Amino acid sequence: MVTLEHANLTSLLLPAPMVLVFGATIAVGLAGNTLPDVISSFKQVPKVFMGKPAKASASIDELVRLAEKARSDGLLSLEEEANNAKDPFLARSLQNIADGTDADELRFLMEDEIDTRMRADHVASKFFAALGGYAPTIGIIGTVVSLTHVLENLSSPDHLGPMIAAAFVATLWGLLSANFIWLPISAKLKRLSELEVERMNLVMEGLLAVQSGTQPLLLAERLRAMVPADPKAKNARNKADDGGRTGKLTTSRAA
Repeated sequence: MVTLEHANLTSLLLPAPMVLVFGATIAVGLAGNTLPDVISSFKQVPKVFMGKPAKASASIDELVRLAEKARSDGLLSLEEEANNAKDPFLARSLQNIADGTDADELRFLMEDEIDTRMRADHVASKFFAALGGYAPTIGIIGTVVSLTHVLENLSSPDHLGPMIAAAFVATLWGLLSANFIWLPISAKLKRLSELEVERMNLVMEGLLAVQSGTQPLLLAERLRAMVPADPKAKNARNKADDGGRTGKLTTSRAA
């Protein structure tokens, strides 16, 4: 947009309004939250760029494998799986199953852990959403302050144009930072949290079924019904079904 308007990009990269908008926005956010919450929120930022949600199909395959192992070797064999599991939630739950924890008590434990995870993730998402609300207002404040300075220099009309333009840069950065930085970060963290909670709920239901001795094939169907259908997997199943029908049709014609 700046290039199309034949404007100079450096006219937007003014240190004073940028320092005011970003510095004051973070300061106001810090004033409305505890320091540990702010630190933990900024630690979540790398997840926005590098975080990848776990695939539901991989979790289902793992749970089906655990169900087969439990049916063949017993629930005590899951203790070895708990030691090798990379997911702390899965590892703790498997250890509880191997220790003989009651099903109802196990559900309470896993639900409490999921709820704690939701509340922890909500802190970061809420913090950046708050920054997205503060930034435009702070930008307007910066513009008002700058325009006040402009009105003090009406005796120098040659400088009014650049001074007025610089005054509105604060509003611009307030809107840009809110809609291109803070609010997108909040939305991404919220979505990643939702996907992780869905995965944890899937694991919880799967492990409870493993503990109750559910048949592995039945468990797989039950868990697949809990997640949205993967288009690629659905197309692969359709092709397999079509191939099976074609094979049956060819066999019947040959007969």
